[in-house]
Amino acid sequence: METRTATTRADFETAARLQVDFNTEYDDPAPPAEELAQHLSRLAENGDTSVILIGDPAVGHGITRFRLQSTADELEAYLAELYIVPARRGQGLGTVLLQAIIDDAKARGATYMDLGTSEDDTSARALYEKFGFDNHEGRGSGPRALYYEKEL
Repeated sequence: METRTATTRADFETAARLQVDFNTEYDDPAPPAEELAQHLSRLAENGDTSVILIGDPAVGHGITRFRLQSTADELEAYLAELYIVPARRGQGLGTVLLQAIIDDAKARGATYMDLGTSEDDTSARALYEKFGFDNHEGRGSGPRALYYEKEL
């Protein structure tokens, strides 16, 4: 299945609707899709965000945020969102989408990617681990890495 980088208003509207569906599925708050589409478009225009869609019509999306590393002049990528609609899960689309996201990050010059997911999302964890993501300091040899968050 084909992937593409969101560039048009219609692409960002599609990504926003998918993100709202994602948030709704997991009982997370979500802004109105119209507002989110405008926001995603602005982020992409600023160059620090990539939105990738899979399928036509799209059945999933990924949102990656880019930043300079704090200790080196190298770009790193944060996979902020990855979503496949429930009816299309288990068909290898997550694998295709994640590969496209990684390829995009590498093409932008990123040398590192991180992400967060919940412990109980075993499907997502299996996908990330299949690609070599590890949740241990020192890439497998250290203690389990923990992700903390706080609303400000």
